[in-house]
Amino acid sequence: MSADEWWRGAAIYQIYPRSFLDANGDGVGDLPGVTERLPYVSSLGVDGIWLSPFFTSPMADFGYDIADYRNVDPIFGTLADFDRLLARAHELGLKVIIDQVYAHTSDRHAWFAESRASRDNPKADWYVWADARPDGSPPNNWQSVFHGPCWTWDARRGQYYLHNFLAAQPNLHVHHPAVQKALLDTARFWLDRGVDGFRLDAINFAMHDPSLLDNPPVAPGFGKRTRPFDFQHHFHNQSHPDVPRFLERVRALLDERGGRFAVAEVGGEQADREMKDYTAGGTRLHSAYGFNFLYADAATPALVHETMALWPGGEGEGWPSWAFSNHDAPRVATRWLGGRDRDALARQMLLLLVALRGNIFLYQGEELGLPQAEVPYERLQDPEAIANWPLTQGRDGARTPMPWASGAPYAGFSTAEPWLPVDPAHAALAVDGQEADAGSILHLTRRLLRLRRERSALRLGALRPVDAPEPLLAFERGEGAERLLCVFNLGEEAASFPLDGWQVIERVGEGLGPCTGLVAERA
Repeated sequence: MSADEWWRGAAIYQIYPRSFLDANGDGVGDLPGVTERLPYVSSLGVDGIWLSPFFTSPMADFGYDIADYRNVDPIFGTLADFDRLLARAHELGLKVIIDQVYAHTSDRHAWFAESRASRDNPKADWYVWADARPDGSPPNNWQSVFHGPCWTWDARRGQYYLHNFLAAQPNLHVHHPAVQKALLDTARFWLDRGVDGFRLDAINFAMHDPSLLDNPPVAPGFGKRTRPFDFQHHFHNQSHPDVPRFLERVRALLDERGGRFAVAEVGGEQADREMKDYTAGGTRLHSAYGFNFLYADAATPALVHETMALWPGGEGEGWPSWAFSNHDAPRVATRWLGGRDRDALARQMLLLLVALRGNIFLYQGEELGLPQAEVPYERLQDPEAIANWPLTQGRDGARTPMPWASGAPYAGFSTAEPWLPVDPAHAALAVDGQEADAGSILHLTRRLLRLRRERSALRLGALRPVDAPEPLLAFERGEGAERLLCVFNLGEEAASFPLDGWQVIERVGEGLGPCTGLVAERA
């Protein structure tokens, strides 16, 4: 593996800056707080960090509504603070990946202010505008992810504008060459500062079908229906076939610099196809991740085998990335718990994540075994959670402050009341207590990441399923003489599996009881 391919098989730690560490005592995490804790992140044994948005924003969607792509929001610090963070990360041997949100901006962005001013200004076509139907209703039936139609009326232009998320997040017209140039210039700005790559947020929403055809309804019983968004197939408001052409321009820009990396976030019912499409050959993105695990209700052998089978490693195939938890999904220690022991499940899932083929993303607090936090309705911040209460868990429970010190106010996150409450269950799992306990999940995380780093079969090797009776999951990693056997009990009863000719080199739990797993090499 060349130095430029440092990302292949990498373990990347996701930092949600609002909730990592508050260095200035205002209750919100910031970039100096991230910098202060980078030695801790480095001690885990990860290859790099992914920073969720810290750009100038009115925070309608907590940074994913960007008002200035090239500046830091004052709540997080300054550009100088970012430069110090980047320099310190590089001193510690950590790569730095930042979010790029190309599908939409904030409605406070200067581009949108100009675009909405008239139908004939220089940026009039930088966003997606459409006339009303004869009866004044929106141009079509498209529904937004959060709630209600994808269209909002703007009296300045006498037209509707498209937004796949909040009305405060108007969609950019990424078909437009000038918009593509502006986005690529933004990427250059951050590459020139020294970042090592990008995570492209919701990139399959970046281009729509210009014919504005209605989306077809889904059949009764097709998935859960908690929002209007769930009632239709999203064939026309996203997933346009020209998206990969734009991604080729992004990749070309990255290749000019050498050693840079880009991963796409791809959600939705077409995600499996799009992940492959967006990473095919050597001219598109390096990797992509979907929500195969993030939105799954349970971990089953079928889920893992079917997901891994999508990426067999054929000629011209891209490279996958996987996450079990992030800022958009309920934490895995709660989501997949069932009737099992939470501590044991958290350990098992760490070993399973480390054993998968592809890059892995570890979300802050996952190394502590944090469960989904309880956030009372009156403290909710997430617009999706508020709009769909109580049918969805929302995202706030995965975004609460990182617990650093169990006995300190607000678990050491801040000296002031945090923007989201600290769950007492999290304070009990704080970093300081786990550092002092050699048997903690934190120390296990370091050991497992070291194993992945030292064994190329885990970092780079092929994955081959092995027959095992459910609820056992078994597969081999690597090829030829360098093969490792991975076995997990995903059920709630004890099981057995023959290990003749294999010697266990790592395990979580005793035997093959519930929430156990092992990695073995040829004896």
